[in-house]
Amino acid sequence: MYKQIIYVVATTLLLISCTNKPKTQENKTVDSIAEQFNVSIHDKAARSLIYSNASFEILATGFKWSEGPLWVPELKAVLFSDVPTNKIYKWSEQDSLRIYLEYAGHTGEENKKSNRGSNGLLLDNENQLLLCQHGDRRIARLDAKLSQAKPQFITLADSYDNKRFNSPNDLDMDRDGNIYFTDPPYGQPGTKTAEIGINGLFKVAPNGKVTMLIDSLNRPNGIALSLDQKKLYVNQSDKEKPFLYSYEIAADGALKNGKILFDFRPFTTQFKGLPDGLKIHRSGNIFATGPGGVYIISPVGKHLATIQTGKRTANCAFDSDQTYLYTTTTDMLLRVKLK
Repeated sequence: MYKQIIYVVATTLLLISCTNKPKTQENKTVDSIAEQFNVSIHDKAARSLIYSNASFEILATGFKWSEGPLWVPELKAVLFSDVPTNKIYKWSEQDSLRIYLEYAGHTGEENKKSNRGSNGLLLDNENQLLLCQHGDRRIARLDAKLSQAKPQFITLADSYDNKRFNSPNDLDMDRDGNIYFTDPPYGQPGTKTAEIGINGLFKVAPNGKVTMLIDSLNRPNGIALSLDQKKLYVNQSDKEKPFLYSYEIAADGALKNGKILFDFRPFTTQFKGLPDGLKIHRSGNIFATGPGGVYIISPVGKHLATIQTGKRTANCAFDSDQTYLYTTTTDMLLRVKLK
């Protein structure tokens, strides 16, 4: 009788633990998905990018706040951060959902359950994984093979003018190896700036020199270089100024002629969320997350379409041939078919 009781208790605990883990959603019906998501076309130019009746798939659910998706060709998988659980997950057609890396943004056993994990992820020019780490407050490189990830990192930048960063959020790299990244305070207690005192936009040169490019944005977030690398786009998650900015990159690397490329204010009262991550399509168009989904915006700021998720959508990423767009949408990983 005692053994039977132990068995029942153990089985119950196992079932409870399984229900609290992120799950793949391979059996979602087309009808149920269609009820939640849709594509709104605003300009005929969008019809060369996405179908108005595009198919959506919920690949996995149950995350605290999914972020920073990155397609990794070597793994044939998408990696993404779950910031509050301090983990990076991997999803692939072959293996479905797996934990890829723990202690991803806040290292040390004492920080296993830290709510300040990794955020933005990027492959550098040598195909090495770069991470924006909230807890460790730095830009770091994974010191391990992509196929054998472990929480060992090399610091690329953690301060400016001898003052620690707030919580690096998102990043991009140019062909010369310069890293551009944003440093809002989201990983700081009370979301207030730390000793650095600003919410900045920075550049890290290959030799490690850190340059501050912009200190006037209140909540700089997603960041991406244009295809010709002559412009830098930055999304701002500011309730009062939810804008997508465009800057020209001068010959000396400084930013000039900054302007508002797209104003999300008309949408913030209709949908949940604020501007967050962004990626550049091979067409040069910008896929920028914003209120209620992903906005497709032309290089001159024209609103082409919206991929409507109805939820706060943190970031997005294309696979190698841009057949699919992956989005981290609050508690899930979502995939939508492109043209």
